[in-house]
Order: sequence, then structure tokens, then C-alpha cells
Amino acid sequence: MDTFKKEERLCNKRLIDGLFHNGSSFLCYPFRVTWQYATTPQPHPAQVVIAVAKKRFKHAVDRNLIKRRMREAYRLHKQIALYQALQTADKHIIMSLSYIGKEIMPFDVIEKKMLKLMQQLNEQFSR
Repeated sequence: MDTFKKEERLCNKRLIDGLFHNGSSFLCYPFRVTWQYATTPQPHPAQVVIAVAKKRFKHAVDRNLIKRRMREAYRLHKQIALYQALQTADKHIIMSLSYIGKEIMPFDVIEKKMLKLMQQLNEQFSR
């Protein structure tokens, strides 16, 4: 059973600002992924920040529900779909997963899209 530890979350404000200014991004509806290679050594192959826009979802319960579903989908698939590829390439990344959908999607849809975006991410850094 894999967990989603504090060290895997991106909390450093300076790193987050750098990510949004210098990172590469792509869309995988309902997500926008912004990522870049980590400059500082990290305990995990990837650090992630998960965001849902307050502008789109006014109620905190809705934002929290979406974030919970995103975190769970990420937690379930990160090891196989993301970490293995990063470790074989000996790379470390930081990334932001922003939910840009207009409605709350069921977990199975979010999970499928999360797998798709992880495959797209693998293609991006395998180039």
C-alpha cells in the first residue's frame, strides 16, 4: 500500500513560483499540468501541488472533493505510471496539477485522466 507523504507534496513557495514562471505545461482535460526538473535534491522522484480554482468552484466542499479524488488517483498510480520512469531516467521533477474542468467528475473518470496525464508526462521527459 503506497501513501502520499508530506515530502511528496510541493510546499515551498519559492519553488512553486519558479515552477509557474519557468515550467513547461500541457493540457490533459480536466487537468493542466505544469512541470519542470527539480534543481535541488529530493527524497522522492516527484513533488506535486494539487489545485482547484476558487473562481470555478465557489464552495469549499466542492473544491475539497475534487482535490481528494485527484490525490487518491495520483496516490494509486504514481509508483507504476510515474516513479518507475523517473527512476530509470534518474530524474526528479516538481509539478502542479490544476483542475480546470467545469463540473465535478466522478472518481473513475478522474482516475483514467490521471493515468493519461502521467503517460503524457513520461513522453515529455523521455524526449
